Amino acid sequence: MADFGGTDLEAFRAETRAWLAENYPASLNAPMGEDDAPWGGRKFVWKNADAKLWLDRMAAKGWTAPMWPKEYGGGGLSKEENKVLEQELRKIRARPALMSFGLWMLGPVLLEYATEEQKQKFIPSIIKGETRWCQGYSEPGAGSDLAALQTKCEDKGDHFLINGQKVWTSYADQADWIFCLVRTDTSKKHEGISFVLFDMTTPGVEARPIKLISGSSPFCETFFDNVKVPKDQMVGKLNGGWEIAKRLLQYERQNISASGFGAGGGLDLVEVAKKEIGVDDQGRIDDGDLRARIAAHRMDAHAFMLTVRRAEAESKASKGPSAAVSIIKYAAAKMNQERYELMVEAMGLQGLGWEGEGFAKDELAVTRGWLRSKGNSIEGGTSEVNLNVVAKRVLGLLDHQ
Repeated sequence: MADFGGTDLEAFRAETRAWLAENYPASLNAPMGEDDAPWGGRKFVWKNADAKLWLDRMAAKGWTAPMWPKEYGGGGLSKEENKVLEQELRKIRARPALMSFGLWMLGPVLLEYATEEQKQKFIPSIIKGETRWCQGYSEPGAGSDLAALQTKCEDKGDHFLINGQKVWTSYADQADWIFCLVRTDTSKKHEGISFVLFDMTTPGVEARPIKLISGSSPFCETFFDNVKVPKDQMVGKLNGGWEIAKRLLQYERQNISASGFGAGGGLDLVEVAKKEIGVDDQGRIDDGDLRARIAAHRMDAHAFMLTVRRAEAESKASKGPSAAVSIIKYAAAKMNQERYELMVEAMGLQGLGWEGEGFAKDELAVTRGWLRSKGNSIEGGTSEVNLNVVAKRVLGLLDHQ
């Protein structure tokens, strides 16, 4: 593709549209199921060959990370070109080529804080989907107060030695590498934390899945027993990890918000309500109260997505997300929980199934998704913590002693 340099967007749009028409597999037009998400990594088993083909084609162009620098495998697009690409992908309702904590969280902070050697080593494999990352932040005694973490990292001369425990580590049992907060100075709180990267196959690393109320096990307890980590895998300065941690959390909250936490099991809320409740003589949901609440939710959801897109544009035009993403993350959690509540209510008895005959697969997925949504106000920073961030860093309010 020609290098348009942001000067001829219509030509870029035409060439992008033609490339997508030729390279997006038609089989991917079917709704993406939960087990069909393109996570990538060494342990990931591709159940759909076309999904892997789509990843390979997008990664070859750098379009899994379209605005990252070309020297690391990114697309090198301008923000205007990236907007065109996003529009054309939405137009054909393309599936994500890659869903990755590396793309959403780690990569952006590596571009900002890592050495050139670290960028060359880690970023290309993120873009290609070759490495799946997990996040070692929360601990049994350090959740909302993350800076209270105690996982110990000792300097042993030619390496670091890590001992401790993390909890709620998403997909740790399926990840290849971890980006991890560790304590390198016990005499200070925030200023005694460092940011390290290491392979999950390193001796002494163990991940144990935690079964949730929904029946799934996306989270793990993760244990470190005398784990040796090369010193060149520390990102940023010794004891300078808290700054990186905060920055990464901003990217996490931004991307959680943009993803909306899920899509209600692939079902359309209005269509479900019409099917289960029926329609009146005007073709509307035959329950005025529920109809009004669904309409209000859909208006809120539309306004929310417009706000997310505006925030994304502002983020790309500046130096990344601000503390304002805490507002969006809080709203995203609340809206997704409300969506599932309305979905289950509209389904009536069909929304109470767990397993067995009498319930369709997508209906069971909604029930389990409703239970899973209870965690939305905890993950990525609790709603209470995000409200505190908004009060202090967005509204400028101070604690009163």
